[in-house]
Amino acid sequence: MAISGLISNRNFTSFIASGNYQLRKDLSLQRGGIFSVHHHEGQIAKNLFARRRSHIEQREVYGLVVRKLSKVNRACVHYRSEEYDIDGTKVDPVVSDDGTGEALQLEGNGALVSPWWRKLPKRWLIVLLCFTAFLLCNMDRVNMSIAILPMSQEFNWNSTTVGLIQSSFFWGYLLTQILGGIWADKLGGKVVLGFGVVWWSMATVLTPIAAKLGLPYLLIMRAFMGIGEGVAMPAMNNILSKWIPVSERSRSLSLVYSGMYLGSVVGLAFSPFLIQNLGWPSVFYSFGSLGSIWFAFWLQKAYSSPKDDPDLGEEEKRLILEGGVSKAPVSDIPWKLILSKAPVWALIISHFCHNWGTFILLTWMPTYYNQVLKFNLTESGLLCVLPWLTMAVFANIGGWIADTLVSKGVSITAVRKIMQSIGFLGPAFFLTQLSHVKTPAMAVFCMACSQGSDAFSQSGLYSNHQDIGPRYAGVLLGLSNTAGVLAGVFGTAATGYILQRGSWNDVFKVSVALYIIGTLVWNIFSTGEKILD
Repeated sequence: MAISGLISNRNFTSFIASGNYQLRKDLSLQRGGIFSVHHHEGQIAKNLFARRRSHIEQREVYGLVVRKLSKVNRACVHYRSEEYDIDGTKVDPVVSDDGTGEALQLEGNGALVSPWWRKLPKRWLIVLLCFTAFLLCNMDRVNMSIAILPMSQEFNWNSTTVGLIQSSFFWGYLLTQILGGIWADKLGGKVVLGFGVVWWSMATVLTPIAAKLGLPYLLIMRAFMGIGEGVAMPAMNNILSKWIPVSERSRSLSLVYSGMYLGSVVGLAFSPFLIQNLGWPSVFYSFGSLGSIWFAFWLQKAYSSPKDDPDLGEEEKRLILEGGVSKAPVSDIPWKLILSKAPVWALIISHFCHNWGTFILLTWMPTYYNQVLKFNLTESGLLCVLPWLTMAVFANIGGWIADTLVSKGVSITAVRKIMQSIGFLGPAFFLTQLSHVKTPAMAVFCMACSQGSDAFSQSGLYSNHQDIGPRYAGVLLGLSNTAGVLAGVFGTAATGYILQRGSWNDVFKVSVALYIIGTLVWNIFSTGEKILD
């Protein structure tokens, strides 16, 4: 839709006789007004769009016919920037030509100054949106680990019941891991991740209602929430396998997964405040409602593949598509071939061993601080922030280290083994120290170090799915994360059982044993080479 004023042939010669002209202030270019200036030969160099009201005015000034448009949503100023100099008149605001309504600034010489977010590569905008989805994912997941303390007092739940409630999330989470990978590889990551965020956000909002109706309803609602979150990781893995070249793989995945850790930070930090001031249901209502805001941005900005994005620049598209990753759509999944590969089983077993310890800390850490270290509700929530904050920082450090090693010629296989060995042996070492520490401060320090070293796994096993089978990245993550979810189901429930009959030291010993098993399996059988086409 272009509303154009044409420079009349009668006045054109005198208007640009000097080869240069100025739009003078008495043209009365008003804020939000919409104008068009066309060269008489129809040459147009740039479009600057603005929004305003909806009727049209037309008048002639200095041989220039100007039409003013209001509430039509857009119109334009056309000029040849290399031939004409426009100054002396400020048009504010001016809006971008992609229909997004984002404001642009004009320098004194008429040059456009784009805001920083318009200069951000589109692939990293996709990464940031995935990061935000995972931020919400863990905010909605960890709020129960804080809210469970006042809820168990209100509803008279014992440790076994608490463990059952905490593990019920994984019932649904388990169901959609492989399905989420299949859907993402066939339908595209945009559709599947968008569905997941909306689904789990609704389940989060409905959790207080389900709890007041009775325990069975709460268990079902937590399982429903798990169904939504279960598709998130396979869908994210699928979409990043198409958008991110291998040279940026570790740092992009590390940034996205650090969203999970920061989600835990935000959830654990704000939940006690909300509970103490507004009651425990407020945590679920406030956190769950944020998903609708994210979804609006996702619909507008995200695409499953760079080939689907009409606004992607040719240079960036070439960089992505020349990254060497096969992006052909998946029609049939070769299950027999996939399950016959030893590196696939290394992923599955290692993911189980890794998630056993991670999910125990995710769901039981506030209880540990409250029961063992004698912190109150607020202290438990705030001190739980430190390990997750450490993970967010070290995940990104690990990602940059891994990509730097790859760029310097270190084999991808060696990089993945080094990073994952740190991710296993670091937590194992610091958990063994918990039985020897004498002060709460040292216990929190050990927890933070354990989780910080755990974050190197993002550059190890979590990056390996795209290494060994980029076309089936969603399915591979679905497979390995299914094993990881089983670890969450059994580990979370088993922790409640162990605590009724033993101690926290017994809980940590099981985690340490599995970390060591995972280290051995990973270093013997894993690879960074592509084994599936």
